[in-house]
Amino acid sequence: MSILMNESTRVIVQGITGREGLFHTRNMQASGTKIVGGVTPGKGGTMVEGVPVFDTVSEARAATDANASCIFVPPAGAADAIMEAASAGIELIVCITEGIPVIDMTRAMLVVHQHGARLIGPNCPGMCAPGQGKIGIIPYQIFTPGPVGFISRSGTLTYEVVSLLTEAGMGQSTCIGIGGDPIIGTTFVDYLKLFEQDPATKVVVMCGEIGGSDEEDAAEFIKTSMTKPVVAFVSGRTAPPGKRMGHAGAIISGNTGTAQGKVAALHAANVPVADTIFEIPELVKKVL
Repeated sequence: MSILMNESTRVIVQGITGREGLFHTRNMQASGTKIVGGVTPGKGGTMVEGVPVFDTVSEARAATDANASCIFVPPAGAADAIMEAASAGIELIVCITEGIPVIDMTRAMLVVHQHGARLIGPNCPGMCAPGQGKIGIIPYQIFTPGPVGFISRSGTLTYEVVSLLTEAGMGQSTCIGIGGDPIIGTTFVDYLKLFEQDPATKVVVMCGEIGGSDEEDAAEFIKTSMTKPVVAFVSGRTAPPGKRMGHAGAIISGNTGTAQGKVAALHAANVPVADTIFEIPELVKKVL
């Protein structure tokens, strides 16, 4: 079992005929994901990788009964792609695109909420349900099914930590890269709630980074509402204030968003925090 997707999830790819969309469509199909269609305006009626291409998401959903979408659309049009998917009734939207203007995302999130959709990202690697498939760009070969739920703001950390867990014999239930932008569709707390309710998940690993208050909010939720153990890591401990470190959301503003503040909040919630990612498997073993 996994959260948000399984082997029956029906996925369309927005931007399927582009270089990135085509490459990752093939990889998603290879992982077992059921890709049922694609969307590229002006190319409706064609076929790509054995699936039909449509001009609009509404047409694709009507013809394929899709309930999820993966977006590979350039930044200038990605917010519109998110809103189009939500308006068409797509339940799960995964947006890989980096560099969407913040003002565009504020509009997009209003539409997402109005239609009751769930957005993963933007600026994220997507998600993986080991043994069932993936939506996004995550390298599927490093995963193995198991009891560890994984959430991270960093794509690269997702790959590295999952690889360490797999090598240590600890498989994963669901892995999600939540995105590193200032405005994202779903937060750590949202995913923690889902993992708390998932019987296949026995422990959660959470990888955060500097900037924002998502990790502090997660710590408060863990303290008051989480019964399953959580292991954490916070990157960016040596980042200078005011300097963006990789992600648009990874910036310390004033006294907020520091790695030290996040670690302190997690410790106050009795969450073991690894000093390096290499300590994570051992901490997971202790709480399992």
